[in-house]
Amino acid sequence: MFLKNFYLSVVLLSVFTITGCKDKTQKEGTFKSKYLKAEKERVLTRADEYKNKVPVTVTDSVSERSQGGKHDFYSEGDYWWPDPENPGGAYIRKDGLTNPDNFNADRKALIRLNQISGALASAYLVTGNKEYIKKLLPHLQAWFVNEATKMNPNLRFGQAISGVVSGRGIGIIDTVHLIEVAKAIEITERSGVASKKDIAIMKSWFRDYLTWISTSDFGKAERDNGNNHSVTWALQVAAFADLLKDKEQLNFCRTFYEKKILPEQMDEKGAFPKELARTKPYGYSIFNLDAMSSLCQILSTPQDDLFNYHTKNGKSISLGLKFLYPYLKDKSKWPYKKDVLHWEDWPVQQSALLFGGLAFKNEEYLQLWNSLDSDYSNPEVIRNMPIKYPLLWLN
Repeated sequence: MFLKNFYLSVVLLSVFTITGCKDKTQKEGTFKSKYLKAEKERVLTRADEYKNKVPVTVTDSVSERSQGGKHDFYSEGDYWWPDPENPGGAYIRKDGLTNPDNFNADRKALIRLNQISGALASAYLVTGNKEYIKKLLPHLQAWFVNEATKMNPNLRFGQAISGVVSGRGIGIIDTVHLIEVAKAIEITERSGVASKKDIAIMKSWFRDYLTWISTSDFGKAERDNGNNHSVTWALQVAAFADLLKDKEQLNFCRTFYEKKILPEQMDEKGAFPKELARTKPYGYSIFNLDAMSSLCQILSTPQDDLFNYHTKNGKSISLGLKFLYPYLKDKSKWPYKKDVLHWEDWPVQQSALLFGGLAFKNEEYLQLWNSLDSDYSNPEVIRNMPIKYPLLWLN
């Protein structure tokens, strides 16, 4: 009789546990869907806009100032200008002031790839319609498969400075726009639309690039930069390792976040002193928080939830959100200097509010995210949005 009652108790406990988990999952699904309906509509609109675009890669525009070849990504430092006292000589730096005459075609092409990949892959997730992936595939093939048009898997010539250097480690920040492309490749593989050979070649490209940004002098310099560059370096490594199922790199990124990024970049209030010291402290603070929260979104597991990780002295992504939230809600309360440019263009639908709102079940964050501009078009804002299609990271 005892054993009979014992087994009955176990069965009932199992039923209640399973039912409870199911109810919790359903509630979480309802919680998400409440805020993501408009986002689903946005990606379908964008996908329809992009579905008939032809591929554009680094081989379509080549700068005569680049010391690389036609397959090498090339960009020039944003804040570097001709020296009026030394015409034709080395450029000089003007922090926060972008030189419109610098070569920017490759970066624009990469951002365009990000926009197309993110929209079409998201539309497939929303609808299950493989036609979206079929429209995406030629772009992925052009960038990573086709010998005539693909990009070399390094950034040796990123953010060059005329008369100074042919490329710099901080140029690696330009490929933050590849993280959603990597996710789109994973979704493309799951869809079954692409051949196994093409998927293998794409993954091989990202394996080569991951190795380069992890082991090259430029990559190590970017990793150790100590500000938003270190965060976006880790964000890229995490996203590419996620595509490749590279557990060693994923574990490294978790440790890097816990032991280096969070304790060294955030102060006791939740602010980022190195970003506040810039000429665009508001925009850079937003950018860094977005990148950090995105890193938590990619790297968190049930066993290692980075959203709920705290340093011994209380630093956490939650603290960062609590610091910046009031100024995202009302930037007239911002107590620091205004940005020299683009002050009026921030904030938009920042991923930190969405990912943080979902992680902490915070209605205020989600309501603010939902109320902000989702159809932003300013090039400076787009360039500084590491996550443009959050649905990719929520399925």
